[in-house]
This record gives sequence, structure tokens and C-alpha cells, in this order.
Amino acid sequence: MDAINIGVIGYGYWGSKMVRNFLQMSDITVVAICDLQPSQLRTKVQYPNIEVTRNSQDLFKNPKIDAIAIATPVSSHFYLTLKALQTGKHVLVSKPLTATSEQAQRLIEEADRRQLILMVDHTFIYSSAVRKIQELINNKELADIYYYDSVRVNLGLFQYDVNVIWDLAVHDLAIMDFVLSSQLIAVSAVGMSHIQGMPENIGYLTLFFDNNLIAHIHVNWLAPVKTRQTIIGGELKMIVYDDLETSGKVKVYDKGITLVKNTKNIYQPLVDYRTGNIWIPQLDLIEPLYREISHFIDCIKLNKCPLTDGRNGLRVIRILEAATKSMKEQGKLIEL
Repeated sequence: MDAINIGVIGYGYWGSKMVRNFLQMSDITVVAICDLQPSQLRTKVQYPNIEVTRNSQDLFKNPKIDAIAIATPVSSHFYLTLKALQTGKHVLVSKPLTATSEQAQRLIEEADRRQLILMVDHTFIYSSAVRKIQELINNKELADIYYYDSVRVNLGLFQYDVNVIWDLAVHDLAIMDFVLSSQLIAVSAVGMSHIQGMPENIGYLTLFFDNNLIAHIHVNWLAPVKTRQTIIGGELKMIVYDDLETSGKVKVYDKGITLVKNTKNIYQPLVDYRTGNIWIPQLDLIEPLYREISHFIDCIKLNKCPLTDGRNGLRVIRILEAATKSMKEQGKLIEL
């Protein structure tokens, strides 16, 4: 393929960002945009050459469209993605892939059977910061990883069809799946809803791996400030990742401890604290969504498996399901 024709379903906050990035690429043509809200379809004024519709069937039936990007509520992902695949379209779908692991498995099988690209919009995987963190870990700069600790909180946006874990913690679960090689074995979660009739707006997840690695994620829609900070502690070095920093998002601290022999009591080693330099690696300024969409197009043209394919999305959903089950049972440990 020399050029790819794209249709976009959902033209809200994220769908509009997708369209903007698609239009920056010379080998992509955005053919049509679909949204249920008439107000969102005022894009006709901004992009007069793009068709607009309130009916997704118009995109599925359009033989000109090669691929469809879906940026709609999670509850609609399965139907829209399945229909797109069944009509021969490659699909990029916003996170999480589906509302259940059974639905995700069905989509994976459909994409495989039709030899189509199914890719999940785990955007952080394509950020220069997370890619640098993976490089540092793979190069053993931190040596053994001890813990992953994340705070991802803000005021809103409340979702009606998923709880805060499915909305915010999904990012950290995708990042951990990408940067950590350890096997996750169990998860425990607690949470609470403070608005009647709405899903949980605050959650705490603890994840246990097959070694001494432990992870903790705090997510909250009801916080007075927006925080996006992750600390990854290693045997030799530690990383602080602050996604809200305009520069210096990733800082590598040459800090840690060293156990030394206690001459008075050989069974009680002494802890010696080590403090070295702080290194701020240089990161490129490529927008993660742009890099992600470029990867999606390359996968279509070269028929290669996406970095965040359906199976990657399925792994994350299984953790989300386990966390939700644990939360309903007040933090019961759920094995994976």
C-alpha cells in the first residue's frame, strides 16, 4: 500500500487528537469521521474534505476505507471493533481494548483469521520517556528491580461505564507490561465510590511478581491536583518519572543501599547508604500519539505485529478484571 484511507469513530477529546495526527502524515487520508453527537460533527467546518456521519455503518460499508480508529466509550469497543474487522478494516482502538477478556479474545481470533491488524491505543508505550525507561532497565542500569510505585490522580473526568482503575490504572499496567520482564502472579485492590450510582472513583492496587518485585498504583478522580508520578526502585539506581514535567520527565538517581558485614554480629549486616549523581537523559519531542499512529500505519503496510497488539491488550484486561474482583471482595488476593 502506498496510501492508507482512514475512518475515525468518536470525535471527542481523544478522537480529535487522532484526526489531527493522521492529517500530519502524507501517506494517510482521513476519509470520514463518525460521532453520535451533532455538536462534534462541526469538524465539517474545519476539514471540508472529510465526510461526517452519525452512523458508524457508513464507515464499515465504505470500500475506500482501509482502517478505522475507534475513540469511543469502552462499552462500545467490542461491537465497533468486531464490525470493523468483519468488514475487512484494520483497527486502532483506544484503551482498554474491551470490557471483558472474553471479548478481547474474540477480537484477537477475528483479526488473526482475517489477517488484519488489531492494535490497542496504549499511548504511553510510544512516549520517549517510557521508551527510555525500558532501555535503562533492559541495559541493567538499575540491576534488579525492587518496586514500581505510581500516583495517577486528578479532579475528573468521571466515566460512567468504567471505574477509575479501568480509566487510569490501565496506563501503568500497560507500562509495566512493556518495561518489566518479571511475571505477575497476583493482584490485590481496594476502592470506593463517593458518588451514588457511579463506579469507584478512587483505587489502590498492589501487584505481586515472581521475585521480590512489588508494584503499587494509586488512582483517583477526586484529587485537588493532577499528579502523574512514578518511582521505579532498583538495586543500583532509581528512576523518577513525572509525566507533567515539560522537561526532565525522567530522572535517574544513583542512590541505593549496600549491605556490609557487621564485625560484631555476622548475622546482622549493616546498611550503608549510597548517594551519587542525578542524570536527566535527553528525550526526543515526538508526540507519543504521532509515533503510535506511524507504527500502526507501518504495521498495515508491512503486515507486521504491532507493539501493542490485541494480546497485549488482553494481558492488561485480565489484570483489570482481577483487580476489579479483588476490589469487590475488599482487597482479596487474586492469583493470575
